[in-house]
Parts: sequence; C-alpha cells; structure tokens
Amino acid sequence: MKVAPLPKNESDRLSALASYKLMDSDQEQDYDDLAMLAAEICQTPVALITFIGEERQWFKSRYGTELTENHRDYTFCSHAILDDQEIMIVSDATKDSRFFDNPMVTEHKVVFYAGVPLVNPEGYALGSICVIGNEKKQLNDNQISALKILGRQALQLIELRKKVFEYEELNKALEVSNGLVRKFAERVAHDIKNPLGNIMLTAQALRSKAEKAGHVDYYRFIDISLNSARKLLDYVNQLLQDSKTQVGVGEEKERFFLTNLLEEILGMLTIPDHYELDLPIDAEICSSRIALEQILLNLLSNAVRYNDKVKPEIELSFEQTIEGYHFIVRDNGIGIPLDVQHRIFEHGYCSGLSDRFSNIGNGIGLGTVKSQVERLNGSIKVESIEGVGSSFFLFLPK
Repeated sequence: MKVAPLPKNESDRLSALASYKLMDSDQEQDYDDLAMLAAEICQTPVALITFIGEERQWFKSRYGTELTENHRDYTFCSHAILDDQEIMIVSDATKDSRFFDNPMVTEHKVVFYAGVPLVNPEGYALGSICVIGNEKKQLNDNQISALKILGRQALQLIELRKKVFEYEELNKALEVSNGLVRKFAERVAHDIKNPLGNIMLTAQALRSKAEKAGHVDYYRFIDISLNSARKLLDYVNQLLQDSKTQVGVGEEKERFFLTNLLEEILGMLTIPDHYELDLPIDAEICSSRIALEQILLNLLSNAVRYNDKVKPEIELSFEQTIEGYHFIVRDNGIGIPLDVQHRIFEHGYCSGLSDRFSNIGNGIGLGTVKSQVERLNGSIKVESIEGVGSSFFLFLPK
C-alpha cells in the first residue's frame, strides 16, 4: 500500500480547511443531495463528500455507507487531492500498485473509485466528491462532466457556508460595537447637559438684566443664544433617548409643519437685516424632524455665511410629490469652485475659505448633512458657479 505524500502546502491547506469549520459539522441536506446525485449519475452504490484533516478523512455527506470517517493513510482521496487533473479515476483498485493491498480494497472490497478534488479559490484542496463501487468500472464522458459539475456545486456550498459564518461573526462584532457607541453617546450626552444648563441660566440672567436696563437691542442676540441652547438640549435629550433604543439618532419619524420648523431654525441664525430671504408656503411633513432641522440649519447657515454680495439673496423652495419631499436652497453667494464640488460632502473636507464673519469652516457640516440624508434614504446634490452662487437639491422620501 502506498501512503499518499503530504501536499507541499499542507500546513496552509489545513489552516484553510479549519477556516471553513467543516470538520465534524452537522449533516446538511444540500450536501446529501449532491452525494445522492453523484451516485445516481455515475451508477455506483456509494458516493461521498469528504474533507481531509491532519490524520483522518471525514465524510460531510455519505450515500450508501454508514461509515463517517477513515484514517487518512487508507483513503483514495488523499491521492486525489495531489492529482493535477480535475478528476482521479481508478478503474480496478485490485490491479493498482497504490491500492491493491489497501484495507479498503482487501477488507471493504473497494474496486472502483472516481474523485474530483474540492479546491477552494486560494488553490487549497480541502477534500473531494467521489463515487465508489465494488466492481471494475469506467465512466463515460457525460458522467465525468456531471461529476465535475457536482464538485463545483459542492464548492459553492462550501464558500457560501463560510460567508454565512463570517457575516454572523461580523454581525456579533457590530452589535458589540454599537453597544459601546450607545454607551459612549449616553455618557457624552449626560456630560454635556450640565454645562449646557449653566449656559442657559447665564443667558436668562443676562436677558433679565438687559430688560431691566432697557437694552432692548440686546434681546435679539440673547434670544438667539437661548434658542440655540434649548435646541441643543433637545438634541442631547434625543441622543439620550436613542442611546437606549435600537433606533438611530434622527431616524424616528413624526408629523410636523414646515413653517414651525423654519421658525425654530431662523431663531438660531444670525441673519443681517439687509439679507433677502424667500421661504416656501406651509406644508405638513412626515419625516425625522430633528434630522431635517439639522440639514436645513446647516444649508441656510452656509448660505448666510458665505455670501459676499451687496444684496445677499437666499431662497428656500419646497415641493411635495408622491415620492417624497423636494427642497432647494439657493443663494447668490461666493459659489463653489467646480474642481472641489465633488468633495464638499466628504467628512473632514475643508475649503479653507473664510466666511463673512472671518471664520474658517471646520469641514464637518456638509459631511454631517450627507450622513443625515443617507440615513433617511434621501439624496443631496449641489450645482454652483464660482462668484455667482450655489443651489443645493435635497430629496427625502415619504
């Protein structure tokens, strides 16, 4: 009996086999069906789908035998995985120098064998699909082709099974990661609430003093600070709520009126008196209020900040269709250079331009806008001419 030598890549081959978690796995009908088909097509009493471990050959699927494994030294498949051909056929094992005195031949009366190596995409032979008989036999061309096809189907099952396990592991890792993110969000939100409360108390005290002193002009600026602080507190409370549920921040939808939303947004903006602002008529919307507020606040804020015209103009138009809500934010500001328009929605991208208040952007705003839009399964794009102005087109599905 000739024992098959180990493949040159045996160590890597065993590692590859282990990655599939196939050895000693449960019986699966899909594999059993392939083995049965192999036996029927090749007209043999036995068919196997096997995997070659370090010391044993284990049968993932077996048709026509009760055996579940075999010692590796006795297996025909150990020779098959060394063969450079797509199939190894032994017509009469009793006359073959490799097998004539093999216990599988002398004791179990194996005479005929045909096996197709199961070679994974990296080139490692994991095992084989084989048919076995107790009489001398030849396979015709159609049977050989069919056995090769069944081998490819077995490989597809193997690869699919591995992908399923990988996705399950990835899902578990994501669940752990999401849990950590939610805990972090909850802790950060709690940490923000205390200083935010102090800011609100300070602004309220300033407003009270300004009112007593008759400084009416200061009310507007203090009210902007108070409105912004209250809105930030709403965001923090929403973050705390979302950190305790499976709903992502800004994904929960509700019904609200556009005019009310815009009033709150404008209450958080400092818009000089000489700006011309054109707003749409009222409409009822069903979407994430907090997400849409953040999106429009960012777009309108940029329209105010990045405008160098003597008579700045900002227009917010709105249209409701069967599919969803269409917003357009237009301005006659400084515009965006054509060669960077494809990058403005990237997180961290910063143009380096100063706004009308001599502040330089931090590259966070439009990246956050795009993330919010995508979380709502919407879309946003820009059309802009440098020195003329910009138009942002926002769509949110119903």
